[in-house]
Amino acid sequence: MADFTIRIVLHDATWDEYVAMYQHLAAVGITDQITSDSGTTYRMPPAEYNYQGNATRAQVLDMAKAAAARVVRRYAVLVTESRGRTWHGLDEIRS
Repeated sequence: MADFTIRIVLHDATWDEYVAMYQHLAAVGITDQITSDSGTTYRMPPAEYNYQGNATRAQVLDMAKAAAARVVRRYAVLVTESRGRTWHGLDEIRS
C-alpha cells in the first residue's frame, strides 16, 4: 500500500466549491486527514489531501482531477508518493 499527498488548487473558486470537491474526493477514499505512527489523526492544511491505497501516482492524479473537474473548469493538481511523512502544527482530530 502506498501513501500519497495531493495538493489541489481550484482557480477562482469559492469555499463551497472546495467543499463540493471534497465530497467527490471522499467518495474515492481521498481525505484531508493524516494519521501518525502513534495512531493520532490530524487535519491536513487547506487544499492538501491524503490517499492510502493500491494505486499508482497516475491513478491518484486521475481521481483528483475528476473530483476537481466536477466543480470548476480550471484547477491544478500535484500528487506526491511518499516513503514517509512528518509534520508539525497540524490540528488534531478528536473523536
